[in-house]
Amino acid sequence: MGRVSSSLSPAAFSALLTSEGLALLEELRDHDPAQELALATKLRREHPAELVSAALAQARLRQRAVAKFGAEDAARMFFTPNGVEQATRTSVAAYRAGAFEELGVRSVADLCCGIGGDAIALARAGIRVLAVDRDPLTCAVARANTEALGLAGLIEVREADVTEVDTAAYDAVFVDPARRGGRGRIFDPEAYSPPLSWAVSAALKAPRAALKIAPGIPHEAIPAEADAEWISDGGDVKEAVLWFGTAPGRMRATLLPGPRALVGRRLPDPEVRSVGRYLYEPDGAVIRAHLVAEVAEEVGGGLVDETIAYVTSDELHATPYAAAYEITDQLPFNVKKLKALLREREVGVLTVKKRGSAVEPEELRRKAMPKPFGRRAVTVFLTRVAGAPTMLVGAPVG
Repeated sequence: MGRVSSSLSPAAFSALLTSEGLALLEELRDHDPAQELALATKLRREHPAELVSAALAQARLRQRAVAKFGAEDAARMFFTPNGVEQATRTSVAAYRAGAFEELGVRSVADLCCGIGGDAIALARAGIRVLAVDRDPLTCAVARANTEALGLAGLIEVREADVTEVDTAAYDAVFVDPARRGGRGRIFDPEAYSPPLSWAVSAALKAPRAALKIAPGIPHEAIPAEADAEWISDGGDVKEAVLWFGTAPGRMRATLLPGPRALVGRRLPDPEVRSVGRYLYEPDGAVIRAHLVAEVAEEVGGGLVDETIAYVTSDELHATPYAAAYEITDQLPFNVKKLKALLREREVGVLTVKKRGSAVEPEELRRKAMPKPFGRRAVTVFLTRVAGAPTMLVGAPVG
């Protein structure tokens, strides 16, 4: 079992676009990565070694990309390791392209385009795109993707420094700054490449603009002119976007699929109350957007603790913005008591969630239920209630 090198040079990528390279990629479409070394030995008898290595690495990247781009597109597209990691998920890119279309945008300057995920979604919405990146290989990959998907007529890929590109001829600007460096994720917006301050200045010069940023951005770093949107897909927070030329000062959470949008109304913080029959776990985008108060008002509830984003209520209210659980037990944090309760209830499937607790869920699961006690499934919330470490036991509603 093993893998060949995943490095990709410009020359090797160019070789992939030849008829021999494309045929080799098609042959590897359903290959088993666990058998790469043996497969590479076989293929190198018929093809140049560098081409084989590049094709195997590309086939592996295509398999990884299925989660973001879907099987059909991933099988035709080209990727770099960073491109797969940083590209926008198709569902999110398509949603944003639709938002641009609704704003009447017919042309977009896509700055820091990467391998072209957003440019592709924009073009599929009928929007003309200038896709700009300064890395030669990334531009070559983006260009190959536009051609592979039949969108070259709507997308121009340009290798350039985005800070030197004139965007005056375009209806809107979209900027996706690099948020990863040699040491991993970058959390300081001014350490983005280009910095957030430059991206904001570029946005303010355009009729419409959207800046993709990390969802954990401090709210105090959001410009007053921005319309801030946090997006989750299937319950996972994917990104935040600062819109310009729409609704300055608005805060909203958008949930995909849907979309469903919760817009902030600047409500005061919910009151803290005792734990009721139901516990609501707000979607991560709702929490990032600081809209827990809007959810609490919607379900007629309050917080279990002033610092914890769990909402509790005596009544069940359907809401797309939070998952509801029926709470059966409230215990002070005590592993032995929890283990006894799980045995008594004949629990066999234990889900552990935490917020405001230093205990690791897997550690608690191992100690409290070393083996299944039965077939019943329960969820345990490790949290604080009125400041005290607490375990809430229950099950999802519906």
